Amino acid sequence: MLAFLSEISITCVVSSYLVVLVLELLRLLGRIPGRRLFVIGMMSVGLLTHICYLLLRATTLEGIEGQNQEVGLLATWSDWSLLLALGLASAFFVLYLRRPDTIISFFFLPAVMALLGLAIALSDRPPFSRTEAVEVWRSVHAIAMMAGSTAVLIGFLAGIMYLVQSRRLKQKRAGSTFRLPTLESLGRLNRRCLVGSTIAVGIGVVAGVVMNLNRWGSVGWTDRGVLLSTLLFVWLLIATGIEYFYAPARRGRKAVYLTLASGGFLVLAMIGVLTTSHGQTDGESSRIEEVGQLFSSQIEWFTSTEDIR
Repeated sequence: MLAFLSEISITCVVSSYLVVLVLELLRLLGRIPGRRLFVIGMMSVGLLTHICYLLLRATTLEGIEGQNQEVGLLATWSDWSLLLALGLASAFFVLYLRRPDTIISFFFLPAVMALLGLAIALSDRPPFSRTEAVEVWRSVHAIAMMAGSTAVLIGFLAGIMYLVQSRRLKQKRAGSTFRLPTLESLGRLNRRCLVGSTIAVGIGVVAGVVMNLNRWGSVGWTDRGVLLSTLLFVWLLIATGIEYFYAPARRGRKAVYLTLASGGFLVLAMIGVLTTSHGQTDGESSRIEEVGQLFSSQIEWFTSTEDIR
């Protein structure tokens, strides 16, 4: 199996998406039995080969002039084009599963293949060093997690407003001077924040993993900040899946409760980040250690002088 996966190339990825595009174009000729099932199957193959190809690039780095340790992980323009293509392809697949009768493939798939073509064109560019890669992925991680946290908080506040407005409607006080947005508007905002936070936090978690691999050579899954951030992403992924693919969850308070729970997971993740060394630079960590050692030495000196007395 591993030998087979090692043979995956970018040609396999492009071919899979090209077959999907051809299958979608065939709908212009009329109804073809089984076409939709073939599209789903080939799109699954395309995403699988795309992910495997990226993993192979990450695990079989060939350093410049043999200096493997200096080559950054997923730190070339080609890699970033492949990641963007994977994001677009994944978004298309989710939207297609929800509305297979639409023709969004005519817009998404050409863009995906253009990014893959860009990745091929930029494949000869030299990779960034590990230090440069850490800085880039750290920035992506920080921005994405900040955007995701903001979306979770907005969704949390929208959920609270939804519950308040729903209660005021039952009490027939919605027309007073204390006005809130309609339940429909708050519900739409709730769903958009749920999707936006899932995408942003997912990007942040992936960027954090790549950053740690470039920096330390390992992810550090047992770190409380990493663990709780991953848990937040898993919950957001589950909540988004429930909200989009389970029809009763799209009505009334169910979607609101999902975003309120997301706010709770966000609080847990923030506690995990702020109570550990997660997110600190090497300089900050070393300064904290120096202060701790100085404080310990002062205590030892004080206790020793007390013994002399």
